[in-house]
Amino acid sequence: MIQAVLTPAAGKRLIARALAHHSEIRRTLTSGTVVIVAGTTNAYVAEELLGSIGQSAEFDRARFFRGVTLPPVRQPHPGAPVLTEQSFIGDVVIRQGYWLKGKTLFDVADELKGGDLILKGANAVDLGTREAGVLIAHPKGGTTMAVIQAAIGRRVRVIIPVGLEKRVSGRISEIAALMNDPQGEGLRLCPLPGEVFTELEAIKVLTGAEAHLVAGGGVGGAEGAVWLVIRGTQDQEQNVRLLLESIKREPPFEV
Repeated sequence: MIQAVLTPAAGKRLIARALAHHSEIRRTLTSGTVVIVAGTTNAYVAEELLGSIGQSAEFDRARFFRGVTLPPVRQPHPGAPVLTEQSFIGDVVIRQGYWLKGKTLFDVADELKGGDLILKGANAVDLGTREAGVLIAHPKGGTTMAVIQAAIGRRVRVIIPVGLEKRVSGRISEIAALMNDPQGEGLRLCPLPGEVFTELEAIKVLTGAEAHLVAGGGVGGAEGAVWLVIRGTQDQEQNVRLLLESIKREPPFEV
């Protein structure tokens, strides 16, 4: 048995590495269309997937997001736009092994079909029901609505990379009802159809070992960290140790 602490940044890197080894994603990268919707976790996913096809040199994760949560002293109003020196680079759209630079989900959404894949992050995850939700600021629902149309209207597969630090207690549908109250103000929340993929699934994909969330929190750079207990065969646990060693120095995401 292994006990391990993962910071949010290390968790993002872990999830990204695992998705780069995901058999369905690897197949779709060369035979169909993969859309990586901009977001902080997906910035790591984009790095790893583009790296796997030798096209990561021009990707910069520093502005690969539409909305982001910052400390209140830097973002007085939740959901307020974040100004950065870099301009938004678009989502990452990979079609039959080639990155279509500058394209967004909206540029290709109507062309997506069964066999294609969308990777879209989330802001809330209920581990018990394996449901995820996305905070909504755009009055028309933003990329979330485009993802839902593709998933339900054309059976496009959706995988939701989301860190364990975003776990919530309660059903996503009930939280959405609370957030979306007509008398309320601020951001809304929309349940997102798709397959939840956390650090737990990432460890399984990369090593075969079973990981369990047992505690969370920390200070001095470990804020938002999660404690895991990981069990497997002797070889699996050795691979887990090597994996954890390789990601433990992952620096925080900078904005």
